[in-house]
Amino acid sequence: MSTSRLTSLLLLVILVGGLLLWNRHASQPTAVVSQGDMSLPAASHVNCPAAHTDLPAFMPPEACDTLARILQGGPFPYSQDGVVFGNYEGRLPSQPRGYYHEYTVDTPGARNRATRRIITGGTPPQVFYYTGDHYQSFQPFQVNR
Repeated sequence: MSTSRLTSLLLLVILVGGLLLWNRHASQPTAVVSQGDMSLPAASHVNCPAAHTDLPAFMPPEACDTLARILQGGPFPYSQDGVVFGNYEGRLPSQPRGYYHEYTVDTPGARNRATRRIITGGTPPQVFYYTGDHYQSFQPFQVNR
């Protein structure tokens, strides 16, 4: 086998291997909540004085302001905040339509609402979920009021 063919083959093997590793890492969700998996992550917490509670460490600091507005009933900066979240993909436990509501968690530097949300369930909210990837995965968290 010629040197150029061997070099090309080696580069191809390295490229394919790198793509497989990158794809494997990028496709792993942080947590997907299904009806049978309602355990809360064992994570450290961050104090959120605006909402008089602690937030799990997996949530960004901007979630503190969003949670405070949710618990106070507003006002909300986006017209979409508080709308019904349909749960069409069924990633959250099945509930009647109107049970879940979504709220934007600001993303510094973003020109739009970006991908971060808090989803609440119940009126007043009894259950809380965070998604940082626009509803692909959800992480439940508790609010101590």
